[in-house]
Amino acid sequence: MDFSYFPFSVFSFICGVALCSFLDLGVIFPLFLIFLSVVLFLLNKRDFSKEKSRLFIFLFFFLLFFGLGFLRCSISNQMLHMSVLQAHLDEKILLQGVIVDELDQRENNTKITLKVLKLGDTVFDTDYNIRVLLTVPHYPIYNYGEKITVSGVLKEPENFNTENGRSFDYINYLAKDNIFYTMYFPKTELISIGNGNSLKEKLFWIKGSFLQKIQEIIPEPQSSLLGGLLLGVKQSLGEDLQEDFRKVGLIHIIVLSGYNVSIIADFMMGLFMFLPRMFGLFLGSISIILFAVMVGGSATIVRASIMALLVVLARATGRTSEVTRALFFAAFIMVLHNPQIVIFDPSFQLSFMATLGLIVLSPKVSEYLVFIPEKFYLRESAVATVSTQIFVLPLLLYMMGELSLVAVIVNLLVLMFVPVTMLFGFLTGLIAFVWVGLALPFSYVTHFLLSYELKVVELFAKVPFASVKVPYFPFWLMCGIYLIFFFVFMFYYRQTKNKKEVNKLNK
Repeated sequence: MDFSYFPFSVFSFICGVALCSFLDLGVIFPLFLIFLSVVLFLLNKRDFSKEKSRLFIFLFFFLLFFGLGFLRCSISNQMLHMSVLQAHLDEKILLQGVIVDELDQRENNTKITLKVLKLGDTVFDTDYNIRVLLTVPHYPIYNYGEKITVSGVLKEPENFNTENGRSFDYINYLAKDNIFYTMYFPKTELISIGNGNSLKEKLFWIKGSFLQKIQEIIPEPQSSLLGGLLLGVKQSLGEDLQEDFRKVGLIHIIVLSGYNVSIIADFMMGLFMFLPRMFGLFLGSISIILFAVMVGGSATIVRASIMALLVVLARATGRTSEVTRALFFAAFIMVLHNPQIVIFDPSFQLSFMATLGLIVLSPKVSEYLVFIPEKFYLRESAVATVSTQIFVLPLLLYMMGELSLVAVIVNLLVLMFVPVTMLFGFLTGLIAFVWVGLALPFSYVTHFLLSYELKVVELFAKVPFASVKVPYFPFWLMCGIYLIFFFVFMFYYRQTKNKKEVNKLNK
């Protein structure tokens, strides 16, 4: 298959999923589109001109994959809305279940994802994946894999408006993870431990122990920032500090994204530059996998790790088109597994767009930033910042309605120190397992770097024009901009391919 057909097919599949997420017309509509694509394919067997034949092929792929995407999403929607708990809404009920995910500790409470095994005296089949999001106090402390009973009023989640006036679809955001109900501060009681996956239990224990060692050596809020950089644990930062990070366009460094994960691999590859190129690439890939294992291996981390691996591969090999193909293939597999992430998972959306920006735009942007020195990762940080900001800006404007005017400057001032901060922070926590005294020198360096990064955020967040509100940025405008991005990319790809073919003929 020509490379241009492949991203177009994945793009069509995602468009079908997206439309179905807003307007589910059932399975008849996508089946009709698939049937229509087959008819076009048969028509294309006739003797058409080359250009006309190519147009029919594109139309065939669009109808086929758009229909398949719509069909996959429609089937997923039907499966998601099957639940035996719907009849008990707004009732006080007694549930028994297992904690199936890592606890999400917020500033004032803790969120627990409970897979329901029993309602009163009714035992559910293990194939049922009914989940309830519990909001509980910080104490007593529960852990992944523990079986508990909860008694409280069953509620449905509600959508809400953000501070910028944007409506957040909280219902579907939770539904993508099979969470359709909530309970606020129910009575809880521990029944037993060790009911989860033994590997995940060990992984979460390693993550918790590592974070605890960091908190013992490095004070707040520096330790919370390091927890965000290394482990994606951002809740301890507090709402005010998180708002400052959003205002200056730096919130991406304290969540688990492809960028964070790729930093470690890039830095490790830099340390082993004296080794053969492929061996350095291998070490970078291994470091990504080890990082994903250390922080728990959740779905978000797996997606970020895949994105990061592709970025490292693109930078190391220089084969942008092949890596872009791999990115689209990874996105296709992720959406095929869970169609809800296209519209209702900001993490997937931002990771995909940021990674695509790094892969596609970085080579071009680098040509215009040759005046920036390469020392201390200055040019690399600038290229990464500009490339990702261009690709995620329409999405951020639609989701948040806020434009940071200092994002580029702040990212340049901070990102060059992030790899070193993460390295020394990782060494601090790791060595502390052996002996806290030996980890102190590393902790001093880490604390200094973290303090600098916090001070930069604090100073620029106070600037009156640090960010501006964008009251109206509709969905159709965002889609239109990304559609333009897509066709511009396709145009430059074809142009580059034609130049390579001409060069081969001249040789």
